[in-house]
Amino acid sequence: MDDYKQAKEAFVSGMTGSSITHINLVSLAALSSVALYAVLYNQRPDRKFGFLLSWVVLVLPLLLSMTQFATRPGLLNLLLGGLAVALYHWMPRKEPRSPLPWKQHAPKETENRPGHLPPLPALTTYRAHMMLMTILAILAVDFPVFPRILAKCETYGVSLTQMDLGVGSFVFSQGMVSAIPLLKNPTYLTSPLGPKLVRVVRKAFPVILLGVARVLAVKGTEYPEHVTEYGVHWNFFITLAVVPILQTLLHPVLVYLPISMVGVLVGLGQQLALSQLGLRDYVLNAPRDNIISQNKEGIISVVGYLAIHLLGLSAGTMVLPPSPSFFRRRQQALAEQRSSKEAKTQIEELDFSSPRQLGKTATELCSYAILWWAFLGLTRLLKVGGVWGDEGGASRRMVNLPYILWVAAYNVTFLLAYIVVLDIYFFPGPKPSKARKDPSHSNYFTAPEGNPPTLLEAINRHGLSIFLLANVMTGIINLSMKTMYASSWLSMSVLGAYSLVVCAVAWYWDRLPRLGSHRKRD
Repeated sequence: MDDYKQAKEAFVSGMTGSSITHINLVSLAALSSVALYAVLYNQRPDRKFGFLLSWVVLVLPLLLSMTQFATRPGLLNLLLGGLAVALYHWMPRKEPRSPLPWKQHAPKETENRPGHLPPLPALTTYRAHMMLMTILAILAVDFPVFPRILAKCETYGVSLTQMDLGVGSFVFSQGMVSAIPLLKNPTYLTSPLGPKLVRVVRKAFPVILLGVARVLAVKGTEYPEHVTEYGVHWNFFITLAVVPILQTLLHPVLVYLPISMVGVLVGLGQQLALSQLGLRDYVLNAPRDNIISQNKEGIISVVGYLAIHLLGLSAGTMVLPPSPSFFRRRQQALAEQRSSKEAKTQIEELDFSSPRQLGKTATELCSYAILWWAFLGLTRLLKVGGVWGDEGGASRRMVNLPYILWVAAYNVTFLLAYIVVLDIYFFPGPKPSKARKDPSHSNYFTAPEGNPPTLLEAINRHGLSIFLLANVMTGIINLSMKTMYASSWLSMSVLGAYSLVVCAVAWYWDRLPRLGSHRKRD
């Protein structure tokens, strides 16, 4: 067992990753599969999109993109995209696409109550696909069918696994949903810090317990581990718990400065500390002789994750409210109110009767995507973090500035693509100008039927539960077989069965009557 454990740790160690272009092409399979789903759904709206068909269209392409087609992702996207285009043009539609209210889901009581944010189906789909890719990668990386260029990078480089792109995307997504209390409560940023911290810590406590449980489970079973990920005791659950607490401490600053600017400033501070204050050398070379140095990666990277969280928070304030400029107007009103004791500025409430301005949202997201990609290119040109390659560039281990900008650029770009494909093109809602005039569109935010896909909606709703299930199944599979010696046929069989079980649990759990009455989107 010890020999295999050492061989297994070597199997996932020392990797330098792939290229950003390659990662984008592999990830594009998710968007291609969604486009294919949208075409199929619109061609057959009178039939149910069952579990097996949903798995084949929405999950299997992701599994193939990171295994059999990992070295030629362009071919897989060409096949998926070509099939979608062919079906779109050659198969007659059973019924025309329509945003009319009688073609939409009946709104639930919770969607009409005051303070409920309108759901954004593209965000649900984006988060579910991000979760799916992470779930697939955490097991696939243990099999040889998963190319080593996509495996976790040791120190520098970019890769697809949950330990590189996956964890950054998790934190970015966490930041997006953290925008909800800022949008619901006009004075949340200026409310007393103490009570807010207590609430956030209380909410984070179960996640901390999960982190502790993971440490005990790994140490107790002698499960193969890689200490350069976070350290000896620290793990990603602890990072997920700590980052929202740090964000809350920044609320007095967020009243006056754009959140995206604060995120960039925190990222710059992280990079300066790594480059100028010796933290880079400390992470790479310091001996693990005390509790701090034993967990140096987890402790030092948490500031970088805070920057990613803030950039996600900024994106959330744009895409969640009906107008992308809503939060900026509220932020300005809060700043004016705090800066003048005499002036009592009227702070805008979130107006649910206003239709979501998806065109403006897409335009603003596009601007940010260009900005983050440009900044990433600038860091490479200026050799921030070193010359890109084995000895420099983006580093998940330290969460330096290039890694922060890469995660932000990647997530904003793909979220924009989901909005354009799903919410604007294939499943459009009522036009803002018409919705304002027509009172029948008061529930404008109720998405057209079929958007988001039922399977992805279930995965998003039960994300934490199925993520824990996937981790447990990954551990059981690794303890019951020598995955690194499995043939391609056996690897794909195990991975296929694993993904079917995880998706089936989400699909059928979502149909339990007790839970079905408490559905919650986004």
